[in-house]
Amino acid sequence: MLIDDHFKPQPTDIIITTSPKCGTTWLRALVFSIINRHSFDLRDHPLHKANPRELVPFFEAFIHKGGSTPFVDGIPSPRLLSTHLPYSLFPTRMIDDTSACHFVYICRDPRDVLVAKWHFANKLRPKELPPLSLEETFDLFCKGVSHYRPFWDHYEDVKKEPLGCVRKVAEFLGVPFTPEEENKEFVEQIVKQCSFESMSSQYVNKLDKKYRQSSISNSDFFRKGEVGDWVNHLSPQMAENLDQITEQKLQHIGFNFY
Repeated sequence: MLIDDHFKPQPTDIIITTSPKCGTTWLRALVFSIINRHSFDLRDHPLHKANPRELVPFFEAFIHKGGSTPFVDGIPSPRLLSTHLPYSLFPTRMIDDTSACHFVYICRDPRDVLVAKWHFANKLRPKELPPLSLEETFDLFCKGVSHYRPFWDHYEDVKKEPLGCVRKVAEFLGVPFTPEEENKEFVEQIVKQCSFESMSSQYVNKLDKKYRQSSISNSDFFRKGEVGDWVNHLSPQMAENLDQITEQKLQHIGFNFY
């Protein structure tokens, strides 16, 4: 594997790892804001001018065939990188107890993931092809068909409360908020700046702007950002079937979404 053979991890690396449509854009923005909170004025912040994918590069996109990693190697420490790869695919030197690399993970209600994937897939589907039906997408999702392995490989604690989430992530990354920063409401400002409402309203995220060789526009990353939107799309039977699969896949770790 190219990552195993050629990527040279640094002890300060921060890897944002998510399954597709589970909050990648939101988590990129939050971690970038936490780490760089003393580098930029919130009134003139990079998030006002760039999509989070430009600020936290996609790991897989820069590990080139043949082992060339000049872009990643040139990122100043701490390097913020994003990935959809399952944790199990990373080399041992990045994930064992002797490594100081930090992995930040977010998960989402599978029912909302399904609906988000369905909308996203149809945005990217060639116009000459008919749109994917929800029923077809549901069937594929339940079978674990995904361009980044089955969704079921991606679980960790749900972070539901944004203020607590930001504080927890900052502490995990070794940059906890000081009492002075708390008094100045740094946490609240970061949460507000990285909210769906704030980011989706930025001009740069309304554009049909594509990044590097990607076919995905900035605007494609923003639909609703809601919890529970699945009730507007899934039938009771579909929801029940998906709940049963979720329970089956998670029973060995004692975790559930509901």
